Amino acid sequence: MSDVIDGAVKALNEKMAGGGFSAGTAKFVINGEGAVVIDGEGARAGDDEADVTLSADRDVFEAILFGDMNATAAFMGGKLSVDGDMGMAMQLGAVLS
Repeated sequence: MSDVIDGAVKALNEKMAGGGFSAGTAKFVINGEGAVVIDGEGARAGDDEADVTLSADRDVFEAILFGDMNATAAFMGGKLSVDGDMGMAMQLGAVLS
């Protein structure tokens, strides 16, 4: 597992205050690094099936995670792709902002 994925798991769990994402299961695919799954248990490294999958390059993912980029703007600008339940992706965006 990469240091990027380890850092993403830690940052996501801190951002969600140790709680999970109660709306379902979401997966962030960080191109070239791996994937992080978020569910009711919190964030963890993994490539499990999910209700929604969001894919982006490392710099875009980190900018969204640390509040330097709006997830909706990244999606509209073609920097973030979403596959699956768009409503769930929007709920996840609200949890992370």
